[in-house]
Amino acid sequence: MEFQEVFAQLRQRTGLSQSEVAERLFVTRQAVSRWERGETIPEVETLQALSRLFGVSINTLLGSPRTLVCQSCGMPLNDDILAKNTDGSFNEQYCMWCWDGEGFAQDCTMEEMVEHCLPHMPLGRTDPEACRAYMRSLLPTLGRWKEN
Repeated sequence: MEFQEVFAQLRQRTGLSQSEVAERLFVTRQAVSRWERGETIPEVETLQALSRLFGVSINTLLGSPRTLVCQSCGMPLNDDILAKNTDGSFNEQYCMWCWDGEGFAQDCTMEEMVEHCLPHMPLGRTDPEACRAYMRSLLPTLGRWKEN
């Protein structure tokens, strides 16, 4: 889906008029109308405000153009499990179990993260060694572990 379709659905689902959205975001109703017609896309700061207004990630607003994965544990991310920052904005880098709003929820090594994730993996109970091998190859490619 394109931004204008996602935006129109979210606006209608929340029962807000174009004027009400404009008022809450301090933009003109004409700007909101142009977004809905697909003539323009809001600036980054406005996308952040829309994200907070509708309770969805910017990735969702943009029509989910990329598949997000937690940069700590590798879990696929969607709006239901995205971490939030202390200001209430979505943190599109981490899941809610890895990020507590200000920092990492677990102070752990990469090997400890492998063991932490194992029970939550479908194959973790039947083939733990295959899961360990997979996680040991995945984690070094993720942002949290690249930095260390």
